[in-house]
Amino acid sequence: MLKKSACGLILCISASAASATAGATEIQANPKYSAYLQDGRGVIVRSQSGLCWRSGYWTPADAVAGCDGELVPPIAKPTAPDIVPPVAAAPVARPAPPAPCDFSVTLSSDQTFAFNSGILGNAAKKRIDHDVLAKLASCAKVNLVVITGHADRLGSQTYNQKLSEKRANAVAAYLKNKGVMAPIDVIGRGETQAIKSCENMSPRKKLIKCLAPNRRVVVEVRGVANKQ
Repeated sequence: MLKKSACGLILCISASAASATAGATEIQANPKYSAYLQDGRGVIVRSQSGLCWRSGYWTPADAVAGCDGELVPPIAKPTAPDIVPPVAAAPVARPAPPAPCDFSVTLSSDQTFAFNSGILGNAAKKRIDHDVLAKLASCAKVNLVVITGHADRLGSQTYNQKLSEKRANAVAAYLKNKGVMAPIDVIGRGETQAIKSCENMSPRKKLIKCLAPNRRVVVEVRGVANKQ
């Protein structure tokens, strides 16, 4: 009586398992030896979730492709989700580099410095106010101001070097007095290369007037502009 009940239970389980795997890919058991539960056709029985039923004496050495390990085509696990290719992450936008606030202003001619003079005239101060200080105010940050002084070729080389430095320092002092807090580098270039049209010019007054563009100071600003 007990044997009949056990047999009936096994048949029910087999029938249920076979029904659960209907429509799923069938995996044929090894006809000589198999550690999986199989039906009368020699097909390995699967659970309702598509897993192969192992016997109690199953070991990894008994693994069958499609039941254990990687599921390779044409065998597929019926409950496994479809393979979806990874979605590439959207590129992260890098912030744009800050716009520069760089400019250069040349203070030239006798309106800036008179002959043999390192003193700023009123015309030069107005030019600095309008073309240098106003532009500095538009910068978010000023990293450096470079002031380079020049002299004409009249006089000795030593004299012209000192005069060019004096002119550069005069502009630097004016900017500081106006509240410019940025670092300021002062450079004296000495005498500037002679203007060809002024060579061998006489009398001396005409030569001095011709060389007026050499008596100049160049203001270079390096900074960062305000964000728009």
